Amino acid sequence: MGMCIDITDSFECIYKDTDAPLKCSGRRGKITCIDLNVDPAISSLMADYEPEPVTCIATQHIYAEGMSNCSWASCREGCTREATRCHQIYVNYSKLPFKNYKSSMVMHWDVADTRFLINTEGCGYPPSVNCSEFARQYGYQSAGTPFPCYYSRVYPEVQVVARYSWDDTLRHLVLSITIPNLLFAASIGVLSYWYCPGCGRSCQKYMHHFPAEIV
Repeated sequence: MGMCIDITDSFECIYKDTDAPLKCSGRRGKITCIDLNVDPAISSLMADYEPEPVTCIATQHIYAEGMSNCSWASCREGCTREATRCHQIYVNYSKLPFKNYKSSMVMHWDVADTRFLINTEGCGYPPSVNCSEFARQYGYQSAGTPFPCYYSRVYPEVQVVARYSWDDTLRHLVLSITIPNLLFAASIGVLSYWYCPGCGRSCQKYMHHFPAEIV
């Protein structure tokens, strides 16, 4: 025989979240986490963007100042500092390829009022990234005019960018892996040659075969 326990009585409990929220950046307050940044090329590949541009339209453009008002930005000039001035652009997009778009069409938007970024990281460095020019092109008076954009097939609701190229992304990834490894291997080779006693003796022995030039 087994033993039965009556669990039909109900009771009330109260949950209190006593842990402080995570703070990964900023000047005031204690930093409680570390923000890990992934290489932009890897982030782009992981996002799996639609390679063919689709149709976007800007629905809202906000220009804000102050760190508290710039929790995110469509474009930042510099990826290692906090934004104190920012452009925040929201868009609707349709999965209709932009090349097939016609002004006479009645558009059906697949996703509405989502954040729009200049690239995967939402930042870059001049002259390739100019946020004032970016805002003039997609915000301000240009809002309401359809333009090409790229959406993430992994995060279709939250990740839409203005710039994407599979070939450029792959090239940057290969270079970011190859060049540091080649430099590291060359440095190890030079240091090994300088500090290896056997290498030095071999070099001196080799030089003895060539007498000094007589002037």
